[in-house]
Order: sequence, then structure tokens, then C-alpha cells
Amino acid sequence: MDPNIVDIGGDVIQRFESVPSGHTSARNVDVWTPPGYAEGNQRYPVLYMHDGQHALDPATAKHGITWGVREAVIRLMDEGAIPGCIVVGIWNSAQRRRDYMPQGLFDGASGDEARQFFAAKFPAGYIEGSPASDGYLRFLVEELKPLIDARYRSLPDQPNTCIMGSSMGGLVSLYAIAQYPEVFGGAGCLSTHWIAGENMLVDYLGERLPPPANHRLYFDFGTITLDEAYEPFQVRMDGWLSKAGYVLGQNWTTLKFEGAAHTEAAWRARVDLPLRFLLSQQA
Repeated sequence: MDPNIVDIGGDVIQRFESVPSGHTSARNVDVWTPPGYAEGNQRYPVLYMHDGQHALDPATAKHGITWGVREAVIRLMDEGAIPGCIVVGIWNSAQRRRDYMPQGLFDGASGDEARQFFAAKFPAGYIEGSPASDGYLRFLVEELKPLIDARYRSLPDQPNTCIMGSSMGGLVSLYAIAQYPEVFGGAGCLSTHWIAGENMLVDYLGERLPPPANHRLYFDFGTITLDEAYEPFQVRMDGWLSKAGYVLGQNWTTLKFEGAAHTEAAWRARVDLPLRFLLSQQA
């Protein structure tokens, strides 16, 4: 499968269109390589991002506003804060909520309770069908990651493989590192959409946190629009992190941004922080 080269204003990304999968629906995947990649032989960490159409290309991003990940990586490289990274933006599908909702909550012992919760809270069908995140993560781990590692000069080991997303993308990032702690060394969870499952979801993920000795977890939230509801649930997750042995400021951080909304512009304004936190230890 050969990618298309897409000009994003003085830089390029490689776009793999309709990447097939045996576990989930086909979707586009964008790949950006850092400055100097083409001229050298250095290997780089890899950052996998959900909602990838909003990460790099203004032409596909919501309201034309990307996360500014490319610009942030270049800034941090210029500062000597990180070694750079390969960014893999996985586009969402029409079943985004199904792909990003932690499926294990529904499949486990509390599955009936979870289904009753969603039926009561979201009678119009917040999840259009059963959650399908296990298949989505199998696509990332078993199909996409081998493709990336074969085609690019990646550092494929666990410490150099990170995953990041916002809102429900934050949920599935935490779920991914819990399900595949041997694959992902760090997860960035911005404006994590805890209200999709409230305390039940927080506790499910809190009980399954990966070992703190070799993982890094970043969380943040704003205070207006959807983010206004997140703080009590994030505080509850912070309790689980402490209980699991994570140390604030070392292998875990939680940040609050007063006046920040639930938008790409808000995440763009602070994306340097999770990038620095997740990738600087690999320099």
C-alpha cells in the first residue's frame, strides 16, 4: 500500500487511504516525519493519535484548526526538549463513539449495569450499537503498528511508543495503555470524556492502570463547555493513580486550564505539554 503525498503548507504528510482491517472498519491514516528524517538514518519514537484528521492537515481538521502537533514537535526539537517523533494520525470512522468507548466495561461482570446506565442516561442512543474499541485497538496494535514499523525508521519498543487523544480519544488512549501495557509506554488524555460513564467508567479504568514503573500518563481538562463537568471525575482518577503508585510530576501529571473549552483550538494551545511530558524522557 503506497501513500499519497499531501501538501500541508510548506510541509508534507503521507496519507494512506482506507487502510483495511480484519478487526474494524477501514480508515485513512496520516503520517508525518520530523525535520531531518529524509536526510538521515536516525530512528524516532512514534506517537499514535486518534481523530487523526484533526491532528495535522488544516484541510481536514474541524473548522480548519489542527492540533498543531507538527508545529509543536518542531518547536520542542528546536529547544532540545525532545528528540522528535513520527506522528501517526488515525482518522475516526462513522462509529467513532463505538470505537473509542472502553469495551471491557460492557463485556465484564458489570456489563449489565453499564448497559442500563447508558440506556437511562442516553435514551437516544449515545453509543450507536455495542462498543467496539477492542477491535479498533487490535487494528492499531496488530495491523497498523507493524505497517508503520516496517515502512518508517521508528523506535518500535514500548518506551518509545505513545498514544494520545482528546475527549473520547482520551478515554480510548487510557484504555489502550491498560489493555496493551507491553506496547504503549505513554498515554496523553486531554479533556478526557469521563461523563460518558461517570464513576463507573473511572473506577473500571482506575482498577486496570498499567504498572507505574515503566509507563507515563498525562491528563488535563478545561473549565468551560463540556470540560466544565470533568473535574470531579478527574480527581477520582487521580486517587486511583496515587493508589497505583504513580507519582505526580514524575510519571503522571494532571493539569487544569481555567477558561479552556472543549475545542481543537484549546488543545492546540497546550499540546506542547503532553508532547514534552511523554517524549522528553526518550531524548
